[in-house]
Amino acid sequence: MEKSVQPSERGAGDSSSASASASSSKAVEIPTVAQVIETQAKSASASGGSSVSGPPGSLPHPGFTLFKQGAEARLYRGTFLGKPTVLKERFSKKYRHPRLDEKLTTKRTQGEARTVARARKAGIPTPCIYFVNYQSNCIYMEDMQSATTSRDYIVAVQSIHAGDSFGALQPIMDKIGKTLATMHDGDIIHGDLTTSNIMLKQDATMPEPQVILIDFGLSSVSQLPEDKGVDLYVLEKAFLSTHPNTETLFRVILKSYTKHSRKAKDVIKKLDEVRLRGRKRTMVG
Repeated sequence: MEKSVQPSERGAGDSSSASASASSSKAVEIPTVAQVIETQAKSASASGGSSVSGPPGSLPHPGFTLFKQGAEARLYRGTFLGKPTVLKERFSKKYRHPRLDEKLTTKRTQGEARTVARARKAGIPTPCIYFVNYQSNCIYMEDMQSATTSRDYIVAVQSIHAGDSFGALQPIMDKIGKTLATMHDGDIIHGDLTTSNIMLKQDATMPEPQVILIDFGLSSVSQLPEDKGVDLYVLEKAFLSTHPNTETLFRVILKSYTKHSRKAKDVIKKLDEVRLRGRKRTMVG
């Protein structure tokens, strides 16, 4: 004999199904830049801060802690003149002749400091330089607190909900394109554009995140559209290799760049030529 279903049972089942359906269709919240920064700060605090061991013979800096080792420089974090500071030490290369090494290292330290000053004068947000020691080739600069790399933010958004990432990241890409347009209109070539060298800053006092450019160690000054096109090509290759399947996001950067740069037409034309040369090199091997 078939069991009859009581109205109360039917109602309970329908209610449960409706609740599950509503829960599954609920949109995943996309984190803001400020939320990603807060999460990173809590993670660093829980782990006791991040630091790495320096190689034997590295120059000691009392009160500073080494937190990053690169191919060209070491980065330390500490306090200088009562302000949170990042100390960038450009070290010597043992494979180069000592006199040549000293000349190149000092020249690059001077060039980076001058380019940062030029960029700030042009209205490009960069860390403020407090002091440059040319004897030790050290640059003392502002520690960009309440900031994260655009690389980490893109990864954080995509890891939560890849389907909604374009809409969430589009405003950031637009800001990046505008900042790069300002930089190139000031005839500044970054030389090493990656999403790790483009930072996003936001705190409780900022309704929108701010784009900040860092690491001008390979920078130069040039009016040539060719150099600016190569700069964008370097970013494109780094962007797409770090963040696969994000061609639409990079197109937003170029669209914003074209909109805000006075010299965009010639630069984009050169970018297309550089792309073509790159494809030919890849085909030839």
